[in-house]
Amino acid sequence: MNPVLAAHHVSKVYRHPVRSVIGRGPSVALDDVTFTIADQTIYGLLGRNGAGKTTLMQILTGQNFASSGRVELFGQSPYENDAALANVCFVKESQRYPDVFTVANALRAAALLFPEWDNDFALSLVEDFQLPPRRRVSKLSRGMRSALGVIIGLAARSRITLFDEPYLGLDAVGRQLFYDRLLRDYADHPRTVILSTHLIDEVSALIEHVLLLDRGRLIVDAETESLREQMVTVTGPVSTVDTIAAAHHELHRDLLGSTARATLRGDFDAAGRARAAAHGVQVEPVSLQQLVVRLTTAAEPAPVSVGAVDKELSR
Repeated sequence: MNPVLAAHHVSKVYRHPVRSVIGRGPSVALDDVTFTIADQTIYGLLGRNGAGKTTLMQILTGQNFASSGRVELFGQSPYENDAALANVCFVKESQRYPDVFTVANALRAAALLFPEWDNDFALSLVEDFQLPPRRRVSKLSRGMRSALGVIIGLAARSRITLFDEPYLGLDAVGRQLFYDRLLRDYADHPRTVILSTHLIDEVSALIEHVLLLDRGRLIVDAETESLREQMVTVTGPVSTVDTIAAAHHELHRDLLGSTARATLRGDFDAAGRARAAAHGVQVEPVSLQQLVVRLTTAAEPAPVSVGAVDKELSR
């Protein structure tokens, strides 16, 4: 199956013209990023603040330019490509609307922009999130503005939908409502969804494939279940943990007296876990959030200049 979206050696460097005054040289936002996005899959674009997630999403949707490399949207360049971009919905936390727009105005504008728009679904979501249709968007609370972005992203039913943390303004109930509606509608209307978020534990059940950025580098490009099989936490006597860790890549360790607790990366399918447990240690799965924390704190810093990047963690 051909990918619907692809990045080929994409790098982005921001050069500061006043560096002699402020003492700053070029900053690397993305460093030689390559991956493909499959159709009808939910991706998690994860990483710490400043990892390059928003910059990457902007480049993928033709709203920013790469310093080098190229992007393909349905096999074409996304830049000034209205035909290809008509099948893409990009929802941002900082989404802006004309000052005079009401909620109803925003929905009517979205209906004109997105060919697969489902107005009945949009209206049902307005009721679910308790949005006042006649209120100006500029007068909405942050949570209500987040809800409006979520509604547009869901009701657009675009072939590719990117959510750049527009749901951060929602409370826990609102976020759970978003996750439930997304999963339900995705089951009935499969499409490609890319979620960029810091709320990793909350979305872990949704994500089928993980793209993990760290300081501009893509350090993980893997199916979620495959990734979970690569990492465990083992707890037991220090000497026993040392023996097991010797055959794997150790990402983190805590010590409490004679007991060690180590997060390891390697072959940890059912048989691998059984072999570890046979050494008399406690073997626990690693949550997706802890997995991201351990991988991003174990990765090497990105270089100052843009160059080829090794996806594997430093060993």
